[in-house]
Amino acid sequence: MGRLAPLSEEPIINGEGAANRSSKGILRSTQPWRNWIKTHLSPLVLFHKRSDFKVLLSVLGCPLFPVSALPKLPLNEVSSTAEYIIQHFTAATGCRKLEGKVKNIFATGKVIMAMVNDPGPSGSSAAGATTVSEKGCFVMWQMVPNKWLIELVLGGHKVAAGSDGIVAWRHTPWLGAHAAKGGVRPLRRALQGLDPMAISAVFAPAQYMGEKQITGVDCFVLKLSADQTDLAERSDSTAEMIKHVIFGYFSQRNGLLVYLEDSYLTRIHSPGAYPTYWETTMSTKIEDYRTVEGVMIAHSGQTSVIITRFGDNLKTGSAITRLEETWAIDDVAFNVPGLSMDCFIPPKEVQKDYPKKDFDWRSPLD
Repeated sequence: MGRLAPLSEEPIINGEGAANRSSKGILRSTQPWRNWIKTHLSPLVLFHKRSDFKVLLSVLGCPLFPVSALPKLPLNEVSSTAEYIIQHFTAATGCRKLEGKVKNIFATGKVIMAMVNDPGPSGSSAAGATTVSEKGCFVMWQMVPNKWLIELVLGGHKVAAGSDGIVAWRHTPWLGAHAAKGGVRPLRRALQGLDPMAISAVFAPAQYMGEKQITGVDCFVLKLSADQTDLAERSDSTAEMIKHVIFGYFSQRNGLLVYLEDSYLTRIHSPGAYPTYWETTMSTKIEDYRTVEGVMIAHSGQTSVIITRFGDNLKTGSAITRLEETWAIDDVAFNVPGLSMDCFIPPKEVQKDYPKKDFDWRSPLD
């Protein structure tokens, strides 16, 4: 069974990387790729003049969380401090009252994504640096915890991603539909304060890292890391995932999750070329918690991304790219009528690469 190309967790800049691979992971020449874009997207934008969209949507559009929504570990395997932090969070959000009662979640929101063309030496904006920004919107459906679907539109481009609980996938204008490697993981946007029940479950086995002040708030810090088995499953002969960790910052005052810091390192090694390393740090400030049906839900935030490329083939030294996103939630609802498993069926391009004998795509996946 041929494997689909992985859902890209590294940015695509100057035509490098996964954007030059077909849905089977085979390298394609540049000219056919440009012809395809010209044919399919010319009514929207001239893509070669707006290549920043590909970077923005590849990194900020529909990123996955580093780890799956794992069940809670036995109490003797979880630190008492971490357990206290999660208990404080669940009490602060009031999400316990919805356990067993919420079948699905629906949310709509707006985003503004920007690309800083000339970041400073440390990755921060330099004086006079220019930015390219666009406004967009998204809609998301979720059946907790691993069944979800999101559609995001930005500047005339649309990306979609989803999971039926068995396979996660994404559809982009430049790669079509392709599956993610490794186990099914939650959508990162849901873990940015939108789904406190999933946050509680995911961080239950986290490691307590101490205390730290972040954005002026005294916080407890919890750490999660993708294990080596998962990293290996998300790697192939040309891209090796070396690490993927995330830190959750929970306010000492009110117990709410106020900051996420996601970091991953990938080694790219194409035949006949020196390896290149991509290190991406994604930091999200989470704020504007409001009560929705008795549960505290974050309604806005800002995400900053610093992408660093380094390796022997980069003669000018490390290359740094910075992306920024401001997001806001317009509407959140629980238990929307009519939402069924049919809404989470993967595209046909993804289905045909998985044996039907393994599972029934249209059956309930509890």
